[in-house]
Amino acid sequence: MPFARIYRKSLLLGILTLLVSCTSVKWSASDSDADQMYDDIAYLASNKLEGRTFGSKGETQAGNYIAKRMNMLGLKPMGDDGTWFQTFSVDKPNPHNVEFADNGTKNAKSGRNVIGYMDHGAKYTIVLGAHYDHLGYGSFGSLYVGEPAIHNGADDNASGVAMILEMAQRLQNDKRFNYLFIGFTGEENGLWGSNYFCKNPTYDLSKVTAMINFDMVGRLRDQKIAVNGVGTSPAWPEIIEHANTFDFVITSEESGIGPSDYTSFYLVDIPAIHFFTGAHSEYHKPSDDIELINAPGMTVIADMVANVISEIEGSAKLEFSRTKDPDPSTTPTMEVTLGVLPDYLYDGVGMRIDGVRDGKPAAAAGMQKGDVIIRMNGKEVKDIYVYMEVLGELHHGDKTTLVALRDGKEQTFDIQF
Repeated sequence: MPFARIYRKSLLLGILTLLVSCTSVKWSASDSDADQMYDDIAYLASNKLEGRTFGSKGETQAGNYIAKRMNMLGLKPMGDDGTWFQTFSVDKPNPHNVEFADNGTKNAKSGRNVIGYMDHGAKYTIVLGAHYDHLGYGSFGSLYVGEPAIHNGADDNASGVAMILEMAQRLQNDKRFNYLFIGFTGEENGLWGSNYFCKNPTYDLSKVTAMINFDMVGRLRDQKIAVNGVGTSPAWPEIIEHANTFDFVITSEESGIGPSDYTSFYLVDIPAIHFFTGAHSEYHKPSDDIELINAPGMTVIADMVANVISEIEGSAKLEFSRTKDPDPSTTPTMEVTLGVLPDYLYDGVGMRIDGVRDGKPAAAAGMQKGDVIIRMNGKEVKDIYVYMEVLGELHHGDKTTLVALRDGKEQTFDIQF
């Protein structure tokens, strides 16, 4: 169950001077959990921050906001030299990011992780993390077709940042652990911030018993969530099962390797799990905006996370285990794309489509959101992994047929790559 919401008036008095700056922080002790998370997302996903690209002015403003919220919650700075920030430079920018950092800062090569610490004098520490950077005007990584536009990234991943701030508020009375809260930057470029932190920690990682990551947790639908990385400790499956007192339909992956920051912690032998409410048609588009956020749903996820933490053993370190991870040498190189967004929460047979991109082969063939691909290029498609293998066998100029279920009935589509 959620811990009592605690704010101390003395904290407000101690930080008045900190609040006198260009970054406005909306906060009220009377706000509900859902209201406060919505307010946090609304600021981080506002046009003012211009998409929070790594190294941009908007990223700096977002980092300042997160630091101030951490300060309000009574955390201690755990960045460089007693500050809230861990600054790092990247010499080789993502080759897909043509501008590297847009909005007038094309030559920027540095960004900042934001790190706050809750010291309960406990033996072990739990890390709660989420990336706060996004795609700026969509110069790289965007799935949007059109003129450059601000990608606000409300779900990806202002929602995750709001979640770690919510957990910082809830965990003040849970003194079985210390807690390290980290807002990572550079995730969209390739897990830069979490990778840098794990190789250059500002906190002793030998004291860390677990890492919990949040990435896109703002669009809860039909009580479906994904919890990935459950194979990184033999204890995770039972912990998650006991914590799920909310009738969540949980999809899970065992691997500690995945497209978010929990991967960096797994690679330094820390049990790490990742919460995710699923992909959607607004993913990496300007339409990923605040109006679509399910803030009440986020409070139930926070309840679940509080339960997970209460189930973790406090007197002994959580056992770490290696998982069966993808072999890069066997990963197919994709020469072509169908132009669909997979439904990562779908656990039936086939590969369910959660979105179709305009102007791509699937759209041209008449495919729709909700179609479930069951055969492609003459092969049975049992899941997303088989789908990727089949797609990797196809080339530019190829034609193939694809069979999908729509409303339970098979339909055949002619695909031209």
